[in-house]
Amino acid sequence: MGHKRILGKTKDFITGREITDTDDERYRQKLARLLVEEMGYEKGDIEPRRRIEMTIENKTVLSMVDFVVRVEGRNFMVIKYGPGSIVTRERPSLASARLLGGYQVPFTVVTNGEDAEVLDTDSGEVIGTGLESIPDKKTALGQLDGVTFRQLSPERIEAEKRVLSAYDWLEHSLECDDDWCAPE
Repeated sequence: MGHKRILGKTKDFITGREITDTDDERYRQKLARLLVEEMGYEKGDIEPRRRIEMTIENKTVLSMVDFVVRVEGRNFMVIKYGPGSIVTRERPSLASARLLGGYQVPFTVVTNGEDAEVLDTDSGEVIGTGLESIPDKKTALGQLDGVTFRQLSPERIEAEKRVLSAYDWLEHSLECDDDWCAPE
């Protein structure tokens, strides 16, 4: 899975599950607390570690989204974390938001835990920068009527799968010792 510093175990803020404590996981937990404690989301509004399974060229591949945030029961925002440059994470994050469950999630957030970009999933345009630009729950509720939960054509879905797999390819059959791949 790549090199990372293991710092022991910690408790996931959203699920309460015991998980491996790493530098990256500390940023994820900080983001989870930000969403709940400062932005007004309930823990039940947030789905951490969302898997996206897809079949490409007869292989089942797996990708991950750090958080899916729901508003009024609808997937409203996808948040994808990664260390370093957030610009390089825009395209695979948009593909993730376009592939989640039957419709395009309206907003995509890419973050390194210190900075963030909020993107309009439909156009791919950056509509906000900085962690403070992530819509809080009150703002999200106000935006809900003005967004479209668009379904993509089968051709567009296949194209987005290829984009996502090019950036984020994890073969489903691989042994996985990472909390992000472990079954719930």
